[in-house]
Amino acid sequence: MEWFTCMQAFVRVARLGSFSKAAEELEIKVSTVSRHVSALEAELGAALFNRSTRGLRLTEAGLVFHARAISLLDELDEARAALLVMSTQPVGLLRVAAPGAFGRRHVVPHLKDFCALHPQIRLDLSLSEATVDLIETATDVAIRIGALPDSSLVARRLAPHERRLVASPAYLAAYGEPTAPTDLAQHQCLLFAIQPREDAWFHRAPGEAPAAAQLVHISGRFRANDSDALLEAARDGLGLALLPTWVIGEDVRSGSLRTVMPNLHWSIAPGPDPAIHGVYPPKKIVSPKVRAFLDFFAGRFGAPPYWDA
Repeated sequence: MEWFTCMQAFVRVARLGSFSKAAEELEIKVSTVSRHVSALEAELGAALFNRSTRGLRLTEAGLVFHARAISLLDELDEARAALLVMSTQPVGLLRVAAPGAFGRRHVVPHLKDFCALHPQIRLDLSLSEATVDLIETATDVAIRIGALPDSSLVARRLAPHERRLVASPAYLAAYGEPTAPTDLAQHQCLLFAIQPREDAWFHRAPGEAPAAAQLVHISGRFRANDSDALLEAARDGLGLALLPTWVIGEDVRSGSLRTVMPNLHWSIAPGPDPAIHGVYPPKKIVSPKVRAFLDFFAGRFGAPPYWDA
């Protein structure tokens, strides 16, 4: 038995006092309304209406059930209305995951404006360098940096992910400034622990030859698994570092770091063009709160992103 359909028919008959009027309002046959009410009475084991030539009246059991049925249908309508609002407006709890270094620099500082723009969203932000399972952790959207592996997740590109070779003025004054990638063999390079090998890949700007990425071997006595640690080491003059522009932007503008061979684009591994993406589980309808988050940060980062300005 379809409880919802039968209760709807019962409540309409009780309110209108007529099977035919209820059928007209529901736009179904009178026999269908009668069948729904009869199925409900059979399921409950009690008569719901006293039928007479003068009309219909609720039985004692009918009065009790009618009050509960009205309450249940009202709650269901409220639930449907709430879901409709959530499917059309950015509301509710939004769980976000982002890498720690990037999140602290380029997500957290903008959350005040995001929350002011979307006051009905509640944020749960997780900052970690670990790649979280969005499905298992019930995360709505995550920011991922680099080349994306094949997965079922939906990805939206938010900004490019560029690396530049930088060093402190003190290091360059002491050891000289390399002018070609092969010069790096004579320099201390600060290594990122996730690099598969002590190599770097470089290519020139579009239109400049050679366009294909080329390999150069690098080495050094300092390695770290954290971009902030490498940044600090570069500031202190320990060597040359290949760091993302979203890490070094302020230091380059202030002069505490200088870009070396600025006409070259660098990466720490070959492969697809890396970028900063927002990823979320595949769904037929993208939640408005997820769309609001991605739209906001794509606009806030800008094209080109503000850290490259």
